[in-house]
Formats: sequence, C-alpha cells, structure tokens
Amino acid sequence: TIDKMAFTKSSDDAPGLFVRICKKRVAKTSCDDAAMEDTTAAAAATATKLGVGVEGGFQSDQDKYDTISTYSIVLIGKGTDGSSSSSSSVLVELPYNDSTKNDFPMAVSQSADSIIHHSGLAVQQDLSAWELDADPKPVSKYADNLPFVENGVKVSPTPSDWKCEKSGDNQNLWLNLSDGFIGGGRKNWDGSGGSNGALDHFIETGEKYPLVVKLGTITEDISTADCYSYAKDEDGPVKIPNLKQLLEKRGIMVAGMQKTVKSTAELEVELNATYAFDAITEKGANLIPVVGKGLQGLQNLGNSCYMNSVVQMLFSGPIAELTSRYGASNDGVTSNSLLEVSPTSASNDLLCQATKLSSALTSGLFCGPVPDSAEVSDSSSSDPKYRVAPRMFKHVVGHDHIDFKTGQQQDAAQYFQYLLEKLDRAELGAGDRLKSKDGSDSVLTTSHLFSYKTESRLVCEADQLIKYKESPAETMLSLRIPMSKATTPDVEMPDLKKQKSEESGEEDKEKKVIPTVTFEACLDEWSANTTIEDLRWPHLQNSISSATSRSRFVNFPRYLLVHMQRYEIGADWQPRKIEVNIDVPEEISLQELKGTGPQEGEKLVPEEAEGGGEAASAPAAPTIDEGALGQLMDMGFTMNGCKRALTAVGGSNVEAAMNWVFEHSTDPDFNDPLPEGGTATQESTSSDSGVDEGVVMSLVDNLGCFTVDQVRAAVKHCAGAADRAADWLFSHMDDLDGAIAALESSATSGASSEPKSKTPLEDGEGKYSLVGLVSHIGKNTGSGHYVAHLKKDGKWVIFNDEKIALSKDPPIQHAYMYLFQRDDTAGSPHPAY
Repeated sequence: TIDKMAFTKSSDDAPGLFVRICKKRVAKTSCDDAAMEDTTAAAAATATKLGVGVEGGFQSDQDKYDTISTYSIVLIGKGTDGSSSSSSSVLVELPYNDSTKNDFPMAVSQSADSIIHHSGLAVQQDLSAWELDADPKPVSKYADNLPFVENGVKVSPTPSDWKCEKSGDNQNLWLNLSDGFIGGGRKNWDGSGGSNGALDHFIETGEKYPLVVKLGTITEDISTADCYSYAKDEDGPVKIPNLKQLLEKRGIMVAGMQKTVKSTAELEVELNATYAFDAITEKGANLIPVVGKGLQGLQNLGNSCYMNSVVQMLFSGPIAELTSRYGASNDGVTSNSLLEVSPTSASNDLLCQATKLSSALTSGLFCGPVPDSAEVSDSSSSDPKYRVAPRMFKHVVGHDHIDFKTGQQQDAAQYFQYLLEKLDRAELGAGDRLKSKDGSDSVLTTSHLFSYKTESRLVCEADQLIKYKESPAETMLSLRIPMSKATTPDVEMPDLKKQKSEESGEEDKEKKVIPTVTFEACLDEWSANTTIEDLRWPHLQNSISSATSRSRFVNFPRYLLVHMQRYEIGADWQPRKIEVNIDVPEEISLQELKGTGPQEGEKLVPEEAEGGGEAASAPAAPTIDEGALGQLMDMGFTMNGCKRALTAVGGSNVEAAMNWVFEHSTDPDFNDPLPEGGTATQESTSSDSGVDEGVVMSLVDNLGCFTVDQVRAAVKHCAGAADRAADWLFSHMDDLDGAIAALESSATSGASSEPKSKTPLEDGEGKYSLVGLVSHIGKNTGSGHYVAHLKKDGKWVIFNDEKIALSKDPPIQHAYMYLFQRDDTAGSPHPAY
C-alpha cells in the first residue's frame, strides 16, 4: 500500500476516489501443530511430480497460507497544509466492508464492488501451476512381441534375495523382462544410482531385450511400476500393458505386493527439491543474495522463465537506453509519461506495460529485505508484497501468438526477436507519447540498438564475376557450432551446468569429458567461404551456375546478441542438445569481419543484369527447360499451364512447378497463353513485390505446410528475413488467410505492414565486452529452465526468477544467448532514447 504509486494523472486538480486493497498472508493453523510441521517437512519427500500447485507436486501459496483482504475507500488529492508541493496525498480514508458499504452512495459502492470482485489476469490465465515436463509415458512398441527366453529363471519374492548379477549391489535393481537378468541401474548425475549392470547386459546380449522393470516398485496397480526401455528409438520411461503376464512367467505374483523403493520420478523430484535449479547452474555454491535497483526478481507464472530471463536482460539495467526510455526516473516510479494512458486501454498498451515492468525492476521499490541466504527453497515462501508478477506484460506481448499465449515453455531466442518486433510497432505508432530525447524528428526503435546488416560476396563460378548483396537488418547473430573443430581437454574439467537426468539411472556425467569449441571457431564457420549450388544468374541469361559466398558485417551495432545453435535435429527428427562447452572470452574483436564492399580491380556482375533501374518491374522471362515441360505435360496438364508454372519457378524445377500448378490450377488465366514477354502473372507480381523468390521457395520446401502465396506475403511483411517470416506464419495459423488479407489491405491503403526506420544503422569499432547471458537447462528449448546472468557494476549477478544473487562462477561456457556491448559506447548511452 504505497500512496505515491496511486495513479493520479488527470487534467485538473480535483481529488479522486480510490479503493485501497490490503492483503495479509497468514499461515494456516491446525489443531495439531506437530502434525502440521510434519506435513510441511515431508512436502518434498511426498511430492511425486516436478511441479508447483499441481496434484502430486510441491505446496503452493494456497496450500500453506490464508489470505485476509481488507478494503477502504480513499480520497486522494492535493494537500491542504498550504504547502506549494504539487504531490497528492490521502485526504480521507474510510473502511469498506459488509457493515459499512451501505453508508456510501450506491454509485460508489457499486464501483468499489466491481473493482474488488474483478477477475485479474492471474485468474483469467490460470497461471498458478507450472510443470517442467508433463509428457505422458508412451506405451512401448516392444511390449506385445517382446522375446521371452525360456531359461527357467524364477525371481524370489523376498527383496533381500535380490542383487545385481554383475556387481552384487542390492540397490536400484532392474529386472530384464526377457531373460530374467537382474542388474543395477545407471548412475545419476549426482553420483547416486546403480552399477550400470542392467544396461551393460542389454548391450552384451546384442540389444535384443530392451524392456526392464524396477524391482520394488511393483504393486497390484501395475500402472505405478517403474518400467524403462533401453531401445535406441525409445530410451526412456515407458508403459508395458502386459507387464503382469510377463512377471508371472518369472514367478512374480503381483497380488499383495507392496512398494519398497522410490520410483525414478520420485527420485527426480527429490533430487530437484534439494539440488534444484540454482545448484545446477552454479554448482551448489553458497550464493550471496542481493537486492536493490536493477536487482528485482520476477515471479515464475508457469514456465515463464524464458520470458523472465529476456526481460531482465532488456529492462533491468544492462541496456541503458531502454532504462532511460522505460525505466523509473528520478521523479518517481510513476513519473514516466508512457504510463499516461486511459485505464481502459492500459491493459493492452505494450508501451505502458513495458514501462510499468521496467520501472518495477529499476526502481528497487518492490525489493524486500536481503535474505539470509540464496539457498534453494520453495518460492512461495517469499512475501507477496515483494513479488513482481509480469502477468499483464506477458499477456499484451503474447496474446496473439500461438505459442507465447500458452503456459508452456518456449524458446527464449525466439521470444527475444518477437518482443523486439512488437516493441518496434508500438514505438513507431506511439505518436506524441514517445519523442526522441535528442530533439530529432524520428524515433529510434528498440531494435535499432541491436540491428546490423551483413554483406554477401558472391563469386560466379562460370565467369568469376562478383556480386555484392546486403541482407535485410537482423537483430540476432545465430552461430552454428562446428563440432569438427572441437577439442577434448587432457585434464577433466568440471561441468558447471549439467543437464538434469531425463531418467534416474542416467549415466554418470561426472566422469564424462565434454568437448570444447572456441567462440572464434564459431565465427570462422559463419564467415567462411561456402559453395551455393544451382544459383541462377540473370547476366548469364538465367542459366545455372554454382557460386562461392562469403559473409561480412556491414555495421557493428551498439549491442550484439549472439545465439548459439546448441540444439540440432536428431535421426529421429527430435531436437537434441549438443553437449559441448563454448570457450567465449569476455572481450572480443570483430574488426576483421567488417565488410569492405567492391574493391578496385574486381569484375562485378553488370547492374542492369541484376534487374536494377526501371527494368526491374519487367524482368526477362527465364528460359523454359523443354525436358521439364515434357514431364509436366505427361502428367496431364496443358502446355500453357505448364509454361506458366515453369516460368514462375525459374524455368526448370519440376517439383516446384507442380506445387505452383496445384495452387494456381483454378486461376482464370491458367490455360491462357503467356502475356507478351513470356512472364507469368504470378511471377510479375512477385517481382513487383521485391521479394527474393529463392527465400520464398526455400521456406515453402522446408516448412511444408504453407502455400507459395502465403509464404511470399510473410516474407514481404518481414522485409525478407526468413526466420521472422516463418515465425509470423506459425503465429497466425489460427486465421492465416485473414492475417494476409489484413496485410494486403494495409498495403493498399498506403500503410506500412512492417515498421521501418529511415535512420541509418549505428556503427563503430568492432570491439565488444560481454555484459549478459541467458543459459538453458534441459533437453530442448521447449522444456527445462532458463536463467540469466548479467554484469552489474563489474560483478556477475544471477537472475533465477525470484532468486537474485552474486554469481561465483557464471556458466559462460554453457550459455544459449550472449549479450555484448560495443566498447566505444560504454558509459555513453544513445541520447535519442
């Protein structure tokens, strides 16, 4: 209840009526205090699911506390003490409850009740629970026809008789359902676990007997038994519907059996309850908590750590320009002019919500007392009045995105780019609300701070002529990790951030040596010469020839965000994490990667051949390959239709031409002769749009679920950026045709569908220093947990949702995203922000 945070912006000095809502949290009482303490102490041990506020998970606030709310009607206005201060203060405060509400005018009581009983976003979005991985266990494909070895082996019903047939261990034992072999499970990443006997036996027997069950977890309810498949195409927990019959063949009668050991799920929860996320990231170090301006934690709304990490990186202080635009000023936390919007529009105003959130992060107003330690504990123990829950910000950013509007985990890198796009649109449409602070007419967008262009130098193999081409502006440098250049250290290095075990018996990773790739090697891979096959060259009458391409920077942005491609698609078409350390120095120089443009003595591709000048609107038709034309006509299509199709896709690509035919066979002019000049209508349209058809066809082939016209519209909308076009398509799948129609309507009316700024991109010396990073724990970007590390006053600080502490050993080698600041801008924020 902070009086100065009351929203009192108005055009006059008239006092205003407010409802003051005070909430007090009181621990739930029990008639048996000892029983209550026992229940609380056993919470982690009894949890069976890695979640908060879900059935079988950890206790949430609602489980541990009662919330008592009191209300009052407050009159806020200018003081009456004769002072010249223009600040407002509380003039009158009257209690408001069931016994007093009739004392107020009906209009006041009705308005107060509507506010008190309003369902906020916390209720509307049902974000009280979050889960790490909630995928159900699949039924094993090997269960029905599992080989069974008739070797006479019977399993003793007495647990004391069970032991690993390799090591003699009597803990963590697994029974092979094919041959009756009992072996130890694999070791956990914390050193606990079994002897690896069960897995070794699976390999030694030719990987023919994949299914095992954990002894001690078998009860009359077969569904609770812990079953696992070692098969490479499953390799995880599974369900075995015929488990009862398989066990009976080994003499195990499930009737009356009792559970004697913990399942892998229970062990995983137990490990995370004590070891948890902080220790995974910082090796269990005794971290020192910190609070203050720019050191405010953010509540996890349910798998929202990806958003929290990106928000902390952008709005908590590392980027001075955004702090100046959106953060709290010296005049108070509510003094930012971007907060001056009507109450009815505030909830859907991105600039207002970004300012509100950034002001909370940078003001320190909501920081509580410094905790005694940063040891891992249930976050619900935090006092609610010190918690910042960015629900409205999450809603206004993601409500129209197919992924970000859900409560599921998402990719932080994708969210970063999407957030910049949303901010750009809001900033350019802000009008008088947002003005350049340096007096210039144009407003610099947030993405301007990160924007850079690249220069491609293409050398035609046919005649060695050179073509230079600039890419559209990008905001994130995505680097592939060249594992061919990885080195393995001679001395085992400690793994500072290990991925949690996907199964309790995962191999012991303490002894696994992780290869290392240098950051320089990743840059070399990005900037190296590459060969492009089958490139069509207009100056060669659209004939095909390969080319050598090389990329360089056109400009060096004020802030460079580097994204490491730590995840790849495996043979099973599932994303998997590349286990590798990236040796990233805290200071880098990219000066050698600066583009130079055409050099003296180079022979360039003629500009007129590239469609420059007025000729661009009427490009020469490509030569139609007669063989391709014959193949299409053999499929039953007319000659004119086949010619139109081949002309639209370059002249020779039969597969692309077939796709074009299927999309345009109903066009009224499909069977008409080609117009004068031989160019199909569709091709002319695409040329007029200025869209790179190579990018369009590549996306059509790779995405596989969108038409050429849909992809072309998205690419045009996103200024040629393929990654953003793909994201736009997926985010508008609910009504894609309607979204494209809206773009076309906007273009027809003269409005720009994509925010553009005519301000030249910023440039400077290519020397950078590392100021932030976002790391990820988990098997892929759509699950697990995100944590941010930011440099504050020369010291690294960990931002793990609500836990903020000095970092002892930031996981630089393991980060997913790196934020660099150009050295010549340190201490000199851009004046326009």
